[in-house]
Amino acid sequence: MIIRHLRSQLLISFFLLVLIAPQLAFAQLNVKGKVTDAGTNEPLPGVTVTVKGSTKGTSTDATGEYSLKDVPSGSQLQFVSIGYKPQTVTASETVNIKLIEDVARLEEVVVTGLATSVKRSNLANAVATISSKELTGNAPMQTLDGALNGKLVGANIISSSGAPGGGMSVRLRGLTSINSGMQPLYIVDGVMMDNSSISGGLNVVTAASRNGSATSNQDNPSNRIADLNPGDIENVEVLKGASAAAIYGALASSGVIIITTKRGTQGKTKVSFSQDLGMAKAQKLLGVRQWDENKIQSFFQTVDDDGNVTNQPAVDAQKSAFRTASSAGQIYDYEQEMYGETGFLTTSALSVSGGGEKTSFYLSGLYQNEEGIIQNSGYQKYSIRANVDHRISNRFNVQLTTNYINSSTDRGLTNNDNNSVSYGVALSSTPTYANLYPNASGIFPNNPYSASNPLQTRELMTNNERVNRFVGGLSLTTFIQQNNRSTTKLILRGGLDYYNLYTKGIFPNSLQFQSNGNGTDGASIQGNTNNLNTNYSAMLVNTYSTSDTKWNFTTSAGATAENFDQNQILDVATKLIGTQTNVNQASALTAVQYRAPRKNRGLFIQEEVNFSDRVIVTGGVRFDKSSDNGDVNKFQAFPKGSIAVNLQNFDFWKSNSITQLKLRAAYGESGNFPPFGSKFTSFSASNIGGQGGTLIGVINSQGSVQQGNDEIKQERQKEFETGFDLSFWESRVSFDATYYNKRAFDLIFTQNVQPSTGFVQKVINGGTLQNQGVELGLTIVPFTSPNFRWNFRTAYWMNRAKMLELDIPAFNVGGFSNTLGSFRIEEGKSPTQIVGLDDIDGDGASDGVFVLGNAEPKFQMNFINDFTIYKNISLNFTLHWKNKGDNINLSQFLNDLGGTSHDYDSDANGNGVPDALDRISTVGVSSRIFVQDASFFRLRDIGLYYTFTPNVLKNAFNGVVSGIKVGVSATNLFTITNYDSYDPEVSNFGSAGFSTNVEVTPYPSSRRMFFHVSIDF
Repeated sequence: MIIRHLRSQLLISFFLLVLIAPQLAFAQLNVKGKVTDAGTNEPLPGVTVTVKGSTKGTSTDATGEYSLKDVPSGSQLQFVSIGYKPQTVTASETVNIKLIEDVARLEEVVVTGLATSVKRSNLANAVATISSKELTGNAPMQTLDGALNGKLVGANIISSSGAPGGGMSVRLRGLTSINSGMQPLYIVDGVMMDNSSISGGLNVVTAASRNGSATSNQDNPSNRIADLNPGDIENVEVLKGASAAAIYGALASSGVIIITTKRGTQGKTKVSFSQDLGMAKAQKLLGVRQWDENKIQSFFQTVDDDGNVTNQPAVDAQKSAFRTASSAGQIYDYEQEMYGETGFLTTSALSVSGGGEKTSFYLSGLYQNEEGIIQNSGYQKYSIRANVDHRISNRFNVQLTTNYINSSTDRGLTNNDNNSVSYGVALSSTPTYANLYPNASGIFPNNPYSASNPLQTRELMTNNERVNRFVGGLSLTTFIQQNNRSTTKLILRGGLDYYNLYTKGIFPNSLQFQSNGNGTDGASIQGNTNNLNTNYSAMLVNTYSTSDTKWNFTTSAGATAENFDQNQILDVATKLIGTQTNVNQASALTAVQYRAPRKNRGLFIQEEVNFSDRVIVTGGVRFDKSSDNGDVNKFQAFPKGSIAVNLQNFDFWKSNSITQLKLRAAYGESGNFPPFGSKFTSFSASNIGGQGGTLIGVINSQGSVQQGNDEIKQERQKEFETGFDLSFWESRVSFDATYYNKRAFDLIFTQNVQPSTGFVQKVINGGTLQNQGVELGLTIVPFTSPNFRWNFRTAYWMNRAKMLELDIPAFNVGGFSNTLGSFRIEEGKSPTQIVGLDDIDGDGASDGVFVLGNAEPKFQMNFINDFTIYKNISLNFTLHWKNKGDNINLSQFLNDLGGTSHDYDSDANGNGVPDALDRISTVGVSSRIFVQDASFFRLRDIGLYYTFTPNVLKNAFNGVVSGIKVGVSATNLFTITNYDSYDPEVSNFGSAGFSTNVEVTPYPSSRRMFFHVSIDF
């Protein structure tokens, strides 16, 4: 019986073991834990926690806690957070992690191609990465390009206007062309985003450009990257030259700015609301001239050769007007009146993000309203974003990105004009004792000192831009093959960027300069631009590792297609009937249309070989063709190659203090498509003697009859880059150095031709431009403890440009003339040199045209400091130093001519002659006085914030509120400069490559201050 009983128990036990063995083999764990900062012991929200080799994952909440269900026993958990070194541990029921800050960002993943990325520690190029915190964490910024200013190493960023709504020029590593595009390519979540600056037709009334065109690059328009909400951005990566951007081909000659927007992560739904309230004031006012009767006599009198005043009655009338105004207390500071407003600023943002095991989402909404420092100027924007990621199965992932923007901006009337109608030009000749204010009936008086009354113009005119824009992208990733050593995936991507820009310029005939035959007798200028960009790509990516995992290969190949279509119609109605503004209520109506359809096609292949993170070699080639080329069917090849060597990963390396020593070198080529229409000769309809016909048309900005070139080809850029990266003591100190040398060949110019051809100019390829420079970066953590941490970063960058070859005679470009200063393109010289007349021997007569300055800075530096005090107080600020780099200051010139300069009566050189008269006396003799050093040292932004601790919030709100942050911030709080005008960062000619350093009565830049609060639920 006993034996039988034991046999039965053994049999039962055997069957039970058979039944539960599979369950034991596949035991599941429910994992939970907390992730904290190793330095401060503070919880880290938003850390991505995944099961290695699977799609299962989550993210930490506001208190740093997380949980994962059904994790296979023995699995590896990966913890990843931007700015920290990742960690991988074996799963157990409780896993608490302390992440170490990655100050040198060695583990940061950087996008290097259309479908590939690499760890920064293995990167062979100096790719700049700016996080969301660095971009807008100090202070709210108007626009993305404005947020990059002072933070982007290797860039020269200049504002074309201080008006709300932006207006920026971004130049990476110097000039890349003379007549073709010089702005970088912007890619947002895989969608190519247009950044045009489109004229509103104000040249009709300002005549700033006297070529007879309705449009002009002096119209002070905004640029379209301003439509993007900086608060939606997760990070920005900048490929600054051809060696890094070659895989983007002929669109990347001026660099590529890759923008990744925020996306949802698996875990609890997070709701965030932020509110910014602020104000803007003019950063600097120059002051106005203080008049008296002696100054009036001196300025207004006309003296003949015998020294007799020939217009004394007119001078006496001026004196009488001054006495009357003085006794009535009617001496006015019109600079303060025009530019002294306080603009109130408000930005409200709401975002909702989260997700489950298969689907994650990020939704955001923005309302932004900014009043300008000039009355009736301002900016209003609404933005809605929806980013959705969905895992259809283990093999199929889909990613959707959508963004709708609606904005309206009133720009005012500033910058250059030749009719004395813009605010600054009119004020330059208006003395303080003139009364320009309306009477009790609201009627403005005529300004006897100018063609316009700027207060009346400000009140009655309209200069508005209204934008409706939709940006959308769809990406499908299919894993064709996947095992422990190899993965092959197909990525299909499509993007669309469409906007409608409506511009409206209304100048009623009641304006002083529109009445009595002085102007167009009323003008209604209405533009309608439709811009549609689409881009498509299909890419295969294969990764393969050898059995010992020492060798890793990443192969990518694909095809791309880009279509661009811009259609601009500008209706110009003059001689308006009464108060009508509709274009059909005018006696004269003209229409201008500009249409620019373009198609580009590309193929690429790239191979990356990684030997144990010791040696990383990359090679690839891009093939491009374009409808803008003379031969539309010919592919052009753009190769690239790079190598990075991490010496610290070799067996012979013995140093424990050096975290990384990487040597790197890269070479690449990119292109620049010809401007649209370069291969065409324009024709226009004619009617002579009642007979219709066709004539050769005028198509270029100089008003010349231009012959197209059906053999025109794209400009080609070749760049070599080399450098090293060095990190010490667990990356608490890191240093990087980069040298680059790039040359642009086959530059596009217009060449004068023999009149017998029937043309004046022809478009040609001819010329070589070189840029070379140095970029240095230093990051230090001088002090760190649980209650205090200081991160310090500084960078230095410089660029030198030179025209190595020029196949046509030297010529001036930009500026206004040799009399006032201009840029000159000349073989063997810098293309940013400023030339003008000069009196070399001091005899009071001009000795010819000489080099007077250079717009290129000698160097630039930034100093970025981040302080964390008692874990929840942060103080962050950015200092920006630009050394040298000249501007042509024509605002001072106009004020001198009009007798209103703030320092008109000063006598700095002690010669008994007012400074303004000294300056004016050099006109026609020397331009040197207008070319001024635009160096500055600026506090770009500063922010002081307090973050409430999770325990305080939990006790106060019972877990409903997970985060509250309050703070104050400011931009442009102070600037140290000797430049004698509103702002050394200025551009009268918008984002044009040349003349970005010319100033003519701009919209002054502002100092902005904010109060900030954000709440997370």
